[in-house]
Parts: sequence; structure tokens; C-alpha cells
Amino acid sequence: MSNHLAIATVTATIQRIVQASVQEDVDGTIVTTARPDNPDGVATQPKVNLYMYQATPNPAWKNADLRTRRPKGELIKQAQAGLNLYYLMTFYGNESELEPQRLLGSTLRALVDQPILTPQMIQETVNSSRYSSYLRTSNLAEQVERVTIIPSNMNTEELSKIWSVFFQTPYILSFAWQASAVLIEGKKSGKRLLPVRAREFYFQPNQPIISQVVLENSNNKKNVPNGNFESDSYIIINGQNLNAELSDKQLRELVNKLDSQDSEIRDKARNQPLSRSKPEIKIGEAKLTPQKVTENEIRLDLASLSIEEKNILRAAIQSLQIIYPLVPERFPSEPTKVIGSNTVPFVLCPTIENVELEDIEDNENGFYSAQIRVEVDLIVGMGQKILLFLNECSVSSPAAYIFAANSRSQDTERIIFSVRDVKQGEYMLRIQIDGAESLLGVDEQGKYVSPVVVVG
Repeated sequence: MSNHLAIATVTATIQRIVQASVQEDVDGTIVTTARPDNPDGVATQPKVNLYMYQATPNPAWKNADLRTRRPKGELIKQAQAGLNLYYLMTFYGNESELEPQRLLGSTLRALVDQPILTPQMIQETVNSSRYSSYLRTSNLAEQVERVTIIPSNMNTEELSKIWSVFFQTPYILSFAWQASAVLIEGKKSGKRLLPVRAREFYFQPNQPIISQVVLENSNNKKNVPNGNFESDSYIIINGQNLNAELSDKQLRELVNKLDSQDSEIRDKARNQPLSRSKPEIKIGEAKLTPQKVTENEIRLDLASLSIEEKNILRAAIQSLQIIYPLVPERFPSEPTKVIGSNTVPFVLCPTIENVELEDIEDNENGFYSAQIRVEVDLIVGMGQKILLFLNECSVSSPAAYIFAANSRSQDTERIIFSVRDVKQGEYMLRIQIDGAESLLGVDEQGKYVSPVVVVG
């Protein structure tokens, strides 16, 4: 790979090769790298101008740089770009003595004789006093892929477009060349993980499958599918192969065998097939212990969770999965292996426990601004998106508003919203956390009645 000076080094090396050839064939010839410019198209001093007018991705190297980053953006290897460089050479001189044509022939011969830029040729260019001031740190000579120079197949129409669009000057005898491939390497280094020390494959014939997650209705004790789950819900998971395959007694026996000093017994225990231990319910990032597990049903009472488990639980639209640690471990430092069920969508709704209206300001036009402090039953993470919905309790043209939560510096159960230009009145209040909305209270007639906030 090469650094950022690779393109300039290729141009300088071609310039040096051509200069050495043409000055022997046409006395006084110079080789420049300026933009072609001869407004009058008249004879000038013998000159060859080398101008790079385009750089494009090299087809052979275009896909060699795929997946240089992980999904989150971290580099896994240094990035690179493979390029083709396109040059237009123009030839100036006394037309009556055919100097442009003689220079074209001399240039063709030089590049046909030396179509590959060898490390020696590149290093001579870098060390030359003419280029060393700005190319001395070029490492193109170390590039494994050799840069080759070949004539570029360009018809009259393409050549005409270049002169009319790029240069907008009278045409001068010219010839196109292509240099490829130049490989430029990114400066930022990547990260490589340690190699896999050992590979093991396990087969689980009875894969646990979740078919339905339902909410037990406390009123009529019927299972309600696709219910709105809250932090005090009693969840029932239906499916197949949901039970653990080892009892506590069997698990203790295996552990005792592994702890035995008798190497023969220990090795024999390690060779036993892996089995599932008691399952955990994974909701988002939280791992929870269910209260009851059978072959086709798992029951989880969120209201009976420990404080530590509840503090990890988040209100959001997320996934639910059953995970089963595999036992026994084959060696002490072996990472924990798990078997997972299929994942299903799970919406855990926040519950509003308290609402306070603060810093009320009258805008003197029937509208108010204020701070609304909402306390919920679950901790809200700093990165979670929270919205406040206000719906006026009116039957005639009710107003409705949406406000985003104020920024937070830590996880919290209290969220503050700055509301502006809200019409005076009584409002039903809801919040939405990562897509999961809090539920409204209803009366016996099925009418929404809480929570309510009065503005003004």
C-alpha cells in the first residue's frame, strides 16, 4: 500500500522517464505537468505536457476493500483505495519541422520500453533533487502491486469532449495514457481480535420455541394475547420444549463430579452431553428469573421481581427471548454457553405515578408555558427517546400537543418537559418511551379519566 503521495509520485516518475527520452531526440525539449494551454495554437518551444485529468476506482481492487468496518463503525483493517489514473499528453513545437509528431514518437517509445514503474525507478524519482522537497516521504516503491502504464483507447469524440469541456482551448496534438493500479492506504489503523483458540459444535435436538406471550387478566383470569404489559403484569409464555432438562439435584451431582480430585471421574463428567439448566427470560437487556417453568408454559410475575432486576428493566418496544445456560462446563475458564429460543416482540409500557405542573407562565393570549414533571414506575435510560402527549378534555375542537423531554445527564425515574403555547384547559396526559406508551385509566363506562393535568 502507498501513502497520500502515491498519485503525485506516479506523475513525477512518468515525467522523469519522458524527459530523459525526448531531450535526446529533440534538443531543448522540456516536460511539464501544467494544464494544457495554448490559446493561439501557434508553434512554441518544443514541449511535452503531462496532465492528469481523471482518477477512477480500479475494477480489480474495487471490492477488495469490502467490510473494513464492523456494523458499529470500528475499523477491522486499514482501509484502502485502488485507483486508475488517466493522463493526457500534449505535444508542442515547430509544426514545419514536425516537432510535435517527433515528440509523440519519442514519448511512445520511452513508455513502451518502460511500461512498469519499478521500485528502483520510483526511488530514483523520490531521491531526485527536483522532487525530493515534496516527495521524500512517498512509499510508492514499497507497493506490492506494480504500477503499469498503457495507452488509453480514446476515440475522436471522447478526445473532442475533453478539449471542449475541460480545457476550452484550440486542439493540440495529444495522446492519452492510463496508469494502474495505485493503492492508497488509510492512515487510521484497524483493530484485530485474537484468533479463535478452539471450535466446538453443539446440537440441541429440542429447541425451545415461543408461540405466544399473553397477559393474565386479574379481573376474569383469562389470558389476553397481545396485551399491554406493565411493570406489575403477570406474564404467561406459551410454547414448546420450555422446561429445563436438568433438575437441581442432577445439576449438583454434575458439579460435584467436576470438582472431584479423581481425574478419571472428572474427565468422564466432562464428556457427558451438554444439557440446559434453568431458563432466564431476556427482555431487552434485562435477564429475569421466572417463577414457574413447565414443558409448555413459563410464568413470570413482574411485580415480584427483585429491586436489582427491576432497575435493569426498561419501558420500550423490545424483544423477549428465553435463554438456557448449558452445563456442564468442560474446563474452568470456558465461557458460559447458552441456548436461546426464538425472539418475539414485547412492549413494556411505562406507568405514570405522579404529575406536577411547575413554573407556569401566562403568555397573555390565552396560552401558557410551563414545566411538567412526570414520575414513572421504571428507570428511564439517558439514551431513550421520550415524548409527552397532551389531549384536551373537550368535546368541541379539542387541542392536542406533543413535546420532547428535556435532556438528561443520568438515568432517572423523573422526566421534565418544557411545554410552550398550550391553550388553557384540562388535558389527558400520556408519555411514550422508545415507542411504548403509558396507558390511560378508564371508568366503568369505558371513558378515559386519568392521568389529568390542568393548564392555566
